[in-house]
Amino acid sequence: MDWTAFLALLVFIVPMCFSPGPNNMLCAAHGAQHGFRATLPLTWGMVVGWSTLGIAVGMATASIESNEAVFDALTYAGAAYIAYLGISIARSQAKSSGDSKETQRLGFRTGAALQLVNGKAWVHFLALMAAWGTLFGEGIGSKIILVAINALAGYPAVLTWAMFGTRLSTMLNSPQNARRLNMSLGLSLVLVAIWVVMPH
Repeated sequence: MDWTAFLALLVFIVPMCFSPGPNNMLCAAHGAQHGFRATLPLTWGMVVGWSTLGIAVGMATASIESNEAVFDALTYAGAAYIAYLGISIARSQAKSSGDSKETQRLGFRTGAALQLVNGKAWVHFLALMAAWGTLFGEGIGSKIILVAINALAGYPAVLTWAMFGTRLSTMLNSPQNARRLNMSLGLSLVLVAIWVVMPH
């Protein structure tokens, strides 16, 4: 194995996984509203959906890259869904300590489904497979190893952002400040959606 290429792979994966994106911002927002433990099912769905997408992209990289119209449609659909989630979070009401009513919790299925329309995930895996698809040899086995390495970095990333959101919620425990937190996290998701559809 080319160890220089492997190091370059890690330099690509770690910042991509930990930088703000649809998964990370949604985990932060959900963690702030519902707590870390309640966000775990969402993160499990994300890692399963993310890894499934990665394997699918690995198997069909050439055809996806050559069909620009399909890729563009997925990108815009993903941006629309991310913006919808952001607006929903921004409009949600903050909980007071005596109020048992909560905003809707997101679970495994939402986390998995988001990956199908996650523009950042598609771009991430297309770049990953194009540059390092044969790092561990030919065939699907090499792609699966790449996806597994990616998951080892990606799952701690979403957990970190969920914890970050929980800490923010603890620090900003008044209804007014919690409302501002929801607004800022929701706006962040909307900005991510805009970034997804912008030319890069």
